[in-house]
Formats: sequence, C-alpha cells, structure tokens
Amino acid sequence: MKTEEGRTTAVDEPVLPPPVRGKISPRKLRRARQRKAIARFWAQFRTSKMGMAGLIILIFFSVMAISSIFADKGRLDPTITTNGPILAPPSLQYPLGTDDYGISVLSLVVEGSRISLFIGLVATVISMLLGSGIGIWSGYKAGIQDTSLMFVTDAFLVLPWLALAIVLAAIFGQNVWVIIAIIGFTSWAGTARLVRAQVLSVKERTYIERSRALGASDWHVVSRHVLPNVMPVIFANTILTIAIAILSESALSFLGLGNPLQVTWGTIIEKAFRAGALTLGAWWWLLAPSACIVLVVLAFTMVGFAFDDIVNPRIRER
Repeated sequence: MKTEEGRTTAVDEPVLPPPVRGKISPRKLRRARQRKAIARFWAQFRTSKMGMAGLIILIFFSVMAISSIFADKGRLDPTITTNGPILAPPSLQYPLGTDDYGISVLSLVVEGSRISLFIGLVATVISMLLGSGIGIWSGYKAGIQDTSLMFVTDAFLVLPWLALAIVLAAIFGQNVWVIIAIIGFTSWAGTARLVRAQVLSVKERTYIERSRALGASDWHVVSRHVLPNVMPVIFANTILTIAIAILSESALSFLGLGNPLQVTWGTIIEKAFRAGALTLGAWWWLLAPSACIVLVVLAFTMVGFAFDDIVNPRIRER
C-alpha cells in the first residue's frame, strides 16, 4: 500500500496522526478548571443578598482588626492622665463613650476585635483539623476503627466543656492559648459526625471502587477522591464554627476565664458588668462590644448558610 509520499507500508500498519502542538498539560487544565469553578461559585454567591450582607460585615471587622495592629497602644493605658472623662456618654469626640478609666470604648472595641477574631480563627482551625481527619478516617475505614473513633466522638459530644474550661483555667492559668485549646479540642465532635456521614456516601461511588481495583492506596483514594468531595461540607461547617468559637470565647471571658491583661470583646463586657455599668447607666460600655459579637456571629452564620445553599443542590432546589 502506497501513501501520498510514495512510501510503501504494510497493509495492517496504522498510519499515526501528526503530533498535536500546543497541548495543554494536565496541571494547567486542572488550574483552569479550578479558576472556572471559583468564578462560577462567586457568580452564584453574589446573587445571595444574605451572603453578600454577611461578607460586607466581615470585611468591615477584618479591616478593624488589621487597623488595631498599627494603632497606638498607649490610648489603652489607664495610668495615662490624658484620658477622657470617666463614663462619658457617646459624643463627637468619643463616639462610643468612655469606661471607668476614661478610655475610649471605641479604642477598646477596635483592639478587642483583633484578639477575638484571632481566637475564633485559630480555635476553628484546630477543631476542623481534628473533626475532618477523624470523620474522614472513620467513614472510610470500617470495623473496629470506626467503632472506636465514634465512641470517642460521642464522648466529646456529651463532654461538659464549661466544666472542663474551669478546670483547665485553674491548672494552666488564664491564658489566650488555654481558651483556644478549650474551644478547639471540645468543638470538633459535631464536625466529625457530619464529615463521616458524607464520606460513607462518597466511598460507595463507582470511581472509588475502580480506583481500589487498580491498586490505589488508602492515602491516594482519600486525598484524591474522598477529600475533594467532602471539602465543600467542611468549608461550610468551618464558617459556622468560627461564629460558635467567637461566641464561646466571649462566654468564657465573661466568666472571668480569659486573660484580664488582654482586651477582647468578652473581657470588655466582663469588666463593664463587674464595674456596675448597668446600675451606673453606662449602657454604651456594654452595648458596643455586645453589638460587635452579635454582628460578627450573625455575619458568619449568613455567609455559612449562603455557602451551604450553593454547595448543597438539595437546598438550592427547595
């Protein structure tokens, strides 16, 4: 058989097509798909009024927390005699009034935003790492491992975290890292249960069985197939857990378990309550940090529900 160039080839020999130039590598293709998925998610998220409202509130408090890093710390020193009048109501000079030392409540709220958000974020990272890891491994593995891990998870679900917080604070002292450890190591059980239920559904899919049949290791199956499918659930739960962590920090600080030398929204409320702000009529001293806690928790909850509405098709259909 002769070709167009006049070469003679065997009858059964296939003629190979010319090589394709400019072929996209798998890595570039994966990145392009990721960018497309992010753009599609943002387009859907922008249509949610609740999610956008929560995002704007979070951006506002994030800017406030960042600005507190560069703010003058001397304005929070009660020994400075140039502070404002004691328990002054809100005015143009002091928009949120002053406390019993003449310190601007606005300065206290700005400083407390950084530490409160930091505690909430770090405690949530610990909680998510523990809950996601235990939930994925428990759901993927069956038998004694699943039973043992779920037994520990159920024990943490019924653990009285407030009593544990009091004991740990008495042992290790009133420290920010103790508060972070208490919140992080006592709030992971719900995430573990949620992730495990999702993994039990994912691991029965056809491509998981095909990957096992081809000899893939457990680490390969979990990291390449299981984890990407449960990440939306983990991320949505993370946003909601941040709100719970910030609220828990405020509750612990209000009970006097936080570091009294560091300013958080919870310690501001605790000091105002201990100084008798209610009986003195200094409502602004309590209202400002309380409003910040409510707004941040509400914003994270709104963003979390909007995110869950996007990644969960059943909710979106309803």
